[in-house]
Amino acid sequence: MTKRPRREYTDEFKLQMVKLYLSGKPKVEISREYELTPSSLNRWIKQHQSSGSFREKDNRSEEQQELLRLQKENQQLKMENDILKQAALIMGRK
Repeated sequence: MTKRPRREYTDEFKLQMVKLYLSGKPKVEISREYELTPSSLNRWIKQHQSSGSFREKDNRSEEQQELLRLQKENQQLKMENDILKQAALIMGRK
């Protein structure tokens, strides 16, 4: 089974597909006609209904945003800790 290369779609195209669905065209027909995966179409519809945006960062929940913030903060603190450890080793040699 060969893997299909990842395709990128413009926001205008995604909006057009959502409008087709909202006008009554079945998801199956849209997916088949435009060679879309059903999961992509479902995600676009869900994103449009929840925030009106197709960007992932605009569609994150509060919990997901907090988790990302904490992960970044944790990584920063680990880096700072490593720097302090190296500085302590250097100062201890003098």
